[in-house]
Amino acid sequence: MGPRLRGDDTEFFDFHETCYEQPISTRSPLFVEAPAPMKIRKAVFPVAGLGTRVLPATKAMPKEMLTIVDKPLIQYVVDEAKEAGIEHFIFVTGRNKSVIEDHFDRMFELDATLAARGKKAEQEILARDQPAPGAMSFTRQQAPHGLGHAVWCARDIVGDEPFAVILPDELVLHAPGCLAQMIAAAEKLGDKSNLIAVEEVPAHLTHNYGICGVGPRHTRHGAMFEVDGMVEKPPKGTAPSNFSITGRYILQPEIFKILETQERGSGNEIQLTDAMIALAKTQSFYGVEFEGERHDCGSKAGFLRANIAYGMARDDLRDGLREEMKRYLEK
Repeated sequence: MGPRLRGDDTEFFDFHETCYEQPISTRSPLFVEAPAPMKIRKAVFPVAGLGTRVLPATKAMPKEMLTIVDKPLIQYVVDEAKEAGIEHFIFVTGRNKSVIEDHFDRMFELDATLAARGKKAEQEILARDQPAPGAMSFTRQQAPHGLGHAVWCARDIVGDEPFAVILPDELVLHAPGCLAQMIAAAEKLGDKSNLIAVEEVPAHLTHNYGICGVGPRHTRHGAMFEVDGMVEKPPKGTAPSNFSITGRYILQPEIFKILETQERGSGNEIQLTDAMIALAKTQSFYGVEFEGERHDCGSKAGFLRANIAYGMARDDLRDGLREEMKRYLEK
């Protein structure tokens, strides 16, 4: 401890003043505190997309409401965010997406009907998925200008704090979920760090993804490495690695200033990857190799695969699904 204060003795104050004038490495251990881990309270869900890859199913219904087994896509990613400790859920919507907001609202007629029929199990399911009042916010993108523009539309709701971005058409089957793994990794990093979920893809398919370069690995922090450059859908044969940037991000609020003036990139859209490349000039980016099986539910084949995978993962459905598949294959 420092000298004890005695009357007009100024030794106590001199000691502390001298201590804080010294470089951090020479200070007394009593006055060196570890930086507080990042607190990720908010998540942004870009849900304004048209879902053209799964037409005609999405002509009149948002792709985020397509069901995997018995829950819509959007419910899966909201559940993943809840598990990770997210407190505020921000949806960037577009026209014909109001059903998403309705899904997370209470339906008094349905509640009353279930109660009258004694369907307590169904009531419990609805109550379990019901968000707390004020936990969800909705804003409009108004025009399809790309993922970067969708994230920028949430700027005023996010405010000046780090936040997560979750793409609803990408599911990761694992417990703990992908975002929970990322937040655990973020707690081991310094302030103003950004994280992206990454996975290896076949080298001949890298032109279909955002790709990141692989820098030094942080073995003491698990499967994580420093990102050494990013590129959106590189031409064949030019990718810096085969690690694709998937649909989970933890970003610092400085990304909004960059997105505000971001020029259009690939597909004539405002790309989030381009803004991250600019932010990487002043802040660190880390790739997190998450555990779990990723499913691209924005494609028809990926959607069907996800239904089978999530069905087989459920104890109440596995045996019946296996029998149905066996019966189908025997035809």
